[in-house]
Amino acid sequence: MTRYVAFLRGVNVGGVNLKMAEVARVFEDAGFTNVVTVLASGNVLLDAGTSAATVRNQAEAALRDAFGYEAWVLVYALDTVRAIDAAYPFEREVDGHHSYVTFVTDAAVLDELAALPPTAEERIARGDGVLYWQVPRAATLASTLGRTMGKKRYKSSSTTRNLRTLGKVLSR
Repeated sequence: MTRYVAFLRGVNVGGVNLKMAEVARVFEDAGFTNVVTVLASGNVLLDAGTSAATVRNQAEAALRDAFGYEAWVLVYALDTVRAIDAAYPFEREVDGHHSYVTFVTDAAVLDELAALPPTAEERIARGDGVLYWQVPRAATLASTLGRTMGKKRYKSSSTTRNLRTLGKVLSR
């Protein structure tokens, strides 16, 4: 069994409102064990005896069937998420700024996003399958990465979590 983190994209924003207790039940019904949700933003810890790709496919199908929305889920081994979090290259807590990790499963999309020129106030660094990102609090949606990430092309293969959320996921 492997402990995985499943990050649901676009949950409890933009009209997709899911109760985490119901999400946990759907994951359990799909055959996953030791299911725990963290916060209301679509973070699920679970155990499975299959690959991350299989977990992703099963989770997306289960969510689509249960809730009737176009579900996108990015799945990583818990140890991988720990390593990604530990590798954050910027100062973790900067007053007036958000510190994020954008998880990206498509190499071409990661290349595109990593090539974006940051605004003067944001910092972007490429990691292993992720972008590390720091941006002023009031500028997240207006920043280069913030504007780009909202486009449909990126939704199925990327999702962003702030470091505080990752900390809560990793402390479970």
